[in-house]
Amino acid sequence: MNRILFAIVIAFLLAGMAGCAGKQIEKTAPQLAEEGEQYFEKGDYRRAAESYKRLKDWYPYSPHAKLALLRVADSHYHMDQYEEAIYHYEQYEQLYPNDPEIPYVVYQIGRSHFDRIRTIDRTQVPAQKALETFERLKARFPASEYAEKVDPKIDKCLENIAGHDVYIGRFYFRSGHYAAAVNRFERVVNRYPDHLTVYGEASEYLAMARKKLEEQEEVPDLPAEATQRSGPDAPAPDTSAEDTPDTVPAPSPAPAPTPGPGL
Repeated sequence: MNRILFAIVIAFLLAGMAGCAGKQIEKTAPQLAEEGEQYFEKGDYRRAAESYKRLKDWYPYSPHAKLALLRVADSHYHMDQYEEAIYHYEQYEQLYPNDPEIPYVVYQIGRSHFDRIRTIDRTQVPAQKALETFERLKARFPASEYAEKVDPKIDKCLENIAGHDVYIGRFYFRSGHYAAAVNRFERVVNRYPDHLTVYGEASEYLAMARKKLEEQEEVPDLPAEATQRSGPDAPAPDTSAEDTPDTVPAPSPAPAPTPGPGL
């Protein structure tokens, strides 16, 4: 009996020691904030994100939680994990819409889209989203230092989007779809007159595509039978019964009257 009681007491003591050890290992919010910042300053963004996520999850009402969310987004951005960065930046903007860091946050959302832009033969969704975000930044925070940085990036977005339309237009032109090509080139000419390189190329192709359309309209429509059986092996047409001025036969002479009896 004494041995059983002794074993129970030992078990309780060990459980209590394990609990105390766990509490000693668990770090406070300031400690996690300092740890995350040290990793972030060293460029160890993976560990920085881990520390800041623990802070955010363990101490959501801590004064350090707001900075932790921003640093999580920054860490993902520096690791080229743009989808995760956009998610956390947008979460920050939703939770703290009037925070002084919002101009920077909106700028970083735009940069995360911008850094995903590829060549003009690829989808331009990142360029379109970056353009929309940068324009929103300029409209909402025109005096911000970040609003001054986006003009070259806006030009790059427009250049890529317009270049993509020209790329598609050239494809339509070379494949003989001139009406579709005209639509693409007209859009570039109307929307991007300030982008001289793209505008000039689109204007030249637009003129050529319109000329091709005009040439197609001037070609008369042939009968279906003629279009189906044309070429050197087609049989010669039968003109024996054609009623043309040169082939209408002359009328036969009337028969002479037969003499009557007694003549």
